[in-house]
Amino acid sequence: QVQLVESGGGLVQAGGSLRLSCAASGRTSSTYGMGWFRQAPGKEREFVANIKWSGSSTQYADSVKGRFTISRDAAKNTVYLQMNNLKPEDTAVYYCSAGKGSGLFTGWWNYDYWGQGTQVTVSS
Repeated sequence: QVQLVESGGGLVQAGGSLRLSCAASGRTSSTYGMGWFRQAPGKEREFVANIKWSGSSTQYADSVKGRFTISRDAAKNTVYLQMNNLKPEDTAVYYCSAGKGSGLFTGWWNYDYWGQGTQVTVSS
């Protein structure tokens, strides 16, 4: 089992920045990839970014490329999502996820563990 706890969400004006954190505990040695997803009211959960547990590879959704950066601190077992130049359309609940399967995936169904989510609200 892997436990994930997100933090760092909040209310920010358009153009502002936030950094989300995801602290992992438990059997993290079995984790291959970490992902961030988001879900806005009335919409499906969508992929934001992912990173291999080794930190060697990352992927981003087109909508966040150049604005968001995913990173990992191995010593702290923590994954971060730095979000810059935020837009109102970034408003959503952001979820951290961990997957056991090999490879990096953009589909939420490929991930085995999920955090409780953290709300990000961007005002115009």
